[in-house]
Amino acid sequence: MLQHALLAHDLVRVLGGRRVLDGVGLTAAPGHRIGLIGENGAGKSTLLRVLAGVDEPDAGSVSRPADLGFLLQEMPFEAGATVAAVLDDALREAREDLAELDRLGAEIARLPESDPGHPELLDAYGRRLEQARDRESWDADRRAALVLDGLGLGALGHDRALGSLSGGQRGRLALAALLVRRPSALLLDEPTNHLDDGAAAFLEEQLRALPGTVVVATHDRAFLDAVCTHLVDLDPAVDGPVRYGGNYSAYLGERRAERERWERRYAEEQQELARLRHTAGVTAHLVAPDRGPRDNEKMGYGHRAGRVQNQVSRRVRNATRRLEELERAQVPEPPRPLRFAVEALATDVDVLATDVDALAADADAPAADADASAVDPGGNPRPLVSLRNVRVPGRLALDTLELAATDRLLVTGGNGTGKSTLLAVLAGLLPAEGTVHRHPGLTVGLLTQDTVFDRPDRTARDTYALALGAARAERVPLGSLGLLHPADLDKPVGRLSVGQRRRLALALLVADPPRLLLLDEPTNHLSPRLCDELEEALGTGPGAIVLASHDRWLRRRWQGRELRLEPAGAARHCSPG
Repeated sequence: MLQHALLAHDLVRVLGGRRVLDGVGLTAAPGHRIGLIGENGAGKSTLLRVLAGVDEPDAGSVSRPADLGFLLQEMPFEAGATVAAVLDDALREAREDLAELDRLGAEIARLPESDPGHPELLDAYGRRLEQARDRESWDADRRAALVLDGLGLGALGHDRALGSLSGGQRGRLALAALLVRRPSALLLDEPTNHLDDGAAAFLEEQLRALPGTVVVATHDRAFLDAVCTHLVDLDPAVDGPVRYGGNYSAYLGERRAERERWERRYAEEQQELARLRHTAGVTAHLVAPDRGPRDNEKMGYGHRAGRVQNQVSRRVRNATRRLEELERAQVPEPPRPLRFAVEALATDVDVLATDVDALAADADAPAADADASAVDPGGNPRPLVSLRNVRVPGRLALDTLELAATDRLLVTGGNGTGKSTLLAVLAGLLPAEGTVHRHPGLTVGLLTQDTVFDRPDRTARDTYALALGAARAERVPLGSLGLLHPADLDKPVGRLSVGQRRRLALALLVADPPRLLLLDEPTNHLSPRLCDELEEALGTGPGAIVLASHDRWLRRRWQGRELRLEPAGAARHCSPG
């Protein structure tokens, strides 16, 4: 099946003066389902385009099956084309298989076995039959209906023009067309965008059943875990992209082991450097030219001085040479994982506790307004936020919600159920009917899905420093968080992508966390590695955290409370994970 393999050798692609791909190679045989992971800008989409032949590499070569399929961002059809036209195009190859089998079968029946052309006809029939089996051509029409239904398009009229469909519907239709075709090699760029849980699970099942090659670039960790047989990490590394065998769980295990080996090697090397520096410094002092013999050395000093000094000098030279070699080739310090700057909030939480204790202890103090009091009539700390019978007409209906000082709440639900609306109400940015109580002096931070900064002309670095203040920005440098590429730190924020602006907004919250942290789809636009680090930081981070997310991997592993919003506005609390 070598003719169905996807092979790339030493690919180089330069964009905007930067080598996005630098000597990348890839071997994807039938049955391999390879996930491409890495930071934004690591070259995942660029590699897919080069593999597909949409872009030509500046150097290197690609060998691809003739029927390769690529999920393009835009469908290659006019806006006036219908859904039926897309499906007919997807079914064309299967119908050609069946028509050609019929033709070859008739030719074989007509031609005597003694005819010299008979063996050639049999070979052609066999090749076409194998292709038809791989494509499941006999089942193509039934498969088309099944795929449309599985991707949530079953009720879509086949006479609908593509221009009348939403962007999400067009994306799902393009994906459906590829699944109906069943090409020998399939290239997918973020295929689970616009898919709900059911459609994503259906896609995973379909891809696992394909006999050919799949190469996919995605941030969806649940998808990577369910589908992939190999992962390729395109983040810069000494020896180029690293290929890992297994799914995302296996990759995580290997990365943890790699991190432990890196940390252990770094620590051992630092100990060795310290020992060599000490040895070189102390021993050099012993052979300093102006140091005379101590009293206890004077007996026999003249006889041994030359020999001892030569030995000591040799140790100095050896230690110094080893020190210089090790300093030149020393292992870099492992990058710090993403963590919230807890020391600042710890002070705020201490103040909060002091306020509560003081108010509870001061029985003679004048009664506080119920909206502002930090304690209830029984002297117990009030929640940070309390909602009763909250309504935003047409967007949200919630009977009750309380958030404690260290709460962890995951808000889930389909599109349009009010997740973002609830976060805006909690942040005080959206007025609502009903009762909303907030703790006095409560600090709130909200990461929205679309971040806009007041001064788009300021650089990311300056925006960060001005928002935090010079002292905190110096204590928690923007570059140390790993959220923005070093090349982007001095770009004006107006020139950053939506994802980069969200990363900058997240950096501000990480460096100076509020008592109540509200995150709307925080893993969007983050690499899997950063998503993992953010999840771990949320689990141990300070204050209360409310998070709205479609991220299946995050939701499956969530350890806190869950609030599921239903389409009608009613809400259901789920037990803690």
